[in-house]
Order: sequence, then structure tokens, then C-alpha cells
Amino acid sequence: MLIQIPPPSACRESEVTPESVYLSRRQLLGAAAGLVAATLLPVAQGEGGDYADVEPVAAPAWFREKLPGVHWRAVTPGDEAVTPFKTVSQYNNFYEFGPNKTDPATRAAGLVTEPRTLLVDGEVARPGRHALEDLVRPQRLEERIYRLRCVEGWSMVIPWLGFPLGSLLERVEPTSRARFVRFETLVDPERMPGQRSGFSLLDWPYVEGLRIDEAMHPLTLLAVGMYGRILPNQNGAPLRLVVPWKYGFKSIKSIVRISLVEERPRTTWELVASHEYGFYANVNPQVDHPRWSQARERRLPSGLFSPNIIPTRLFNGYDEVAGLYAGLDLRENF
Repeated sequence: MLIQIPPPSACRESEVTPESVYLSRRQLLGAAAGLVAATLLPVAQGEGGDYADVEPVAAPAWFREKLPGVHWRAVTPGDEAVTPFKTVSQYNNFYEFGPNKTDPATRAAGLVTEPRTLLVDGEVARPGRHALEDLVRPQRLEERIYRLRCVEGWSMVIPWLGFPLGSLLERVEPTSRARFVRFETLVDPERMPGQRSGFSLLDWPYVEGLRIDEAMHPLTLLAVGMYGRILPNQNGAPLRLVVPWKYGFKSIKSIVRISLVEERPRTTWELVASHEYGFYANVNPQVDHPRWSQARERRLPSGLFSPNIIPTRLFNGYDEVAGLYAGLDLRENF
């Protein structure tokens, strides 16, 4: 019999989320089994009706077909409550829709996510353009409950649905020259008003990158959903990256191209302000942003009289990635 020893960041399923905040796995899969005629995945009501005033998003067939096989893999300690869906879906950065936290939720409804293709090219033996549903169908979707730490000093805990990026990269067979992975987001100024704004500091498309060993790490996820439902437009539909030990700007949204390259890619925020936003962007309480401390964070939801300030942990608490940076000066390579 094979005995699996969970990583330090893992927890028991029963500890992850109170029933009043989110569906248990048994409830989730039971609901998913009844989706033959439905277009939406039922979701739980949080305390105080957290989800009640959030419009559900129609799920395409390829997403509904995968739900009965969702595999549970929680990797966040059980004493941390999951952030309400309402907060996650209505407060985030997605500069393609504007600079304000509420811009994505108010401006993303018209984004066209179906059909969508992903181009995989560069240093791979099997380059090509793939329909999203063709990429997802061979995968085993997993639910991962991850912390998300923004470089601005706020954080959330989010249950994602997706599959390891490494499984996709293995399928396209990287060559020996592939040292980095470059990601590129959608350019659609007609439906993404932030991309046509003359006040934007960013050039489009938004570009991010990882070392190939970071990309292949089991924690690195390509997400197609969250909270048991299809990924909302404002959170990066239909495909986004989630790298939980790095600041949130590394988790690029609405990905349309993945390129394996030999040289380190110049990423969007590096080009804007390289002294503030480094390539690695590992969560590190000992390396401050030039304009604020990174030692503590505000866990959402919070308020004026309950700011919910907590200590920040190195690698956002995901100690199992420390070996990726053995011998690397994390202050210099921030």
C-alpha cells in the first residue's frame, strides 16, 4: 500500500472550509452529477448571503463534463477561511479592464471567452494552436485551495479548479533549449477598455514568465474555474495561471499564448518599473517594496474596525518550493 505524505502546506479536507462558506467536496460532486440538463453549477450560500447577489456564469459543455471527475487537493492550512466568492469576483486587478479594483467586475461582461484557442510554441517538439476544450478534456481537473497574496499588501484564500501546468508542458515536449516559459494575455481593445485607454502605463499584450522548473512545479496551476463554477470573466476567463508562492501579478489572466524560450522574457511590470517589480516576485516578508513594507498583509474581507492584518510568510507559506531557489540571493533576485 502506497502511503502519501502531504506537503507542509496541505490540510485535511474537513479542515479547509466551513460548510457555511463553501460546498464540501461530497456536496460539490453530488451537485455536479446532476448537471446533464443544467448550464450552471449550483454554489453554496455563504454566511450573510455572500453569493446571493452574484450573477452566475453560464458554463460550456467541456467544463460541465469535467466536474464529476474533479479531484480534491487542498493545499492551504485549515485554520484559514476561504474568502467569499463575492469579494474575489468583485475586487481584483485586471488592468485590461481599467486601473480600479471594481473595473473588472463592472466592465468584463462583454468579453468573449468561447470559442478560445491557446497557441503553444517556441522550444517544443509539438507546437500548435489548440481549442481550449481539447486541452482540458485529457486533464484531470483538481480543486486547489490556495492563498493569493497581492504585491499591494492584501490577500485572499481561493478554491481554484484547474490542472497542473506541468502536465500541459509535458504533452508539448520541451526541447533541451527551453529554460523559461513566456505567457501572453488576450488583446481585445473593443471589449477590454483598459487596453484602449490613453492613461494606461502598460503596453499590451500583458506578458509574464517563469523559469521552466517553476512552471513544472506541481503547485503551478492552470485554472479554468473557481468555487466550483466556471472562471468569471473578471477573474481571467477562460484560462489563467495560478502560482501561489508568488505575488499575484505573476498569475496572468486570459492566457492566449504560452511560449517556451531560451532567454528570460521581459515581463510587463518589469518593463514599467524594474526596481519595484522583479521577475521572480516570490512572496517575501524580508524584502520590502520600495514604497511599503511586505512584512504584513490585509486578509480580505476586512473593514475599518476589523482590518484583519496578519503576518506574511516566505513563499506565502508554501515551503515546498524553497528548493527551487537554493543558493539564489532572494533579495537581489526579488
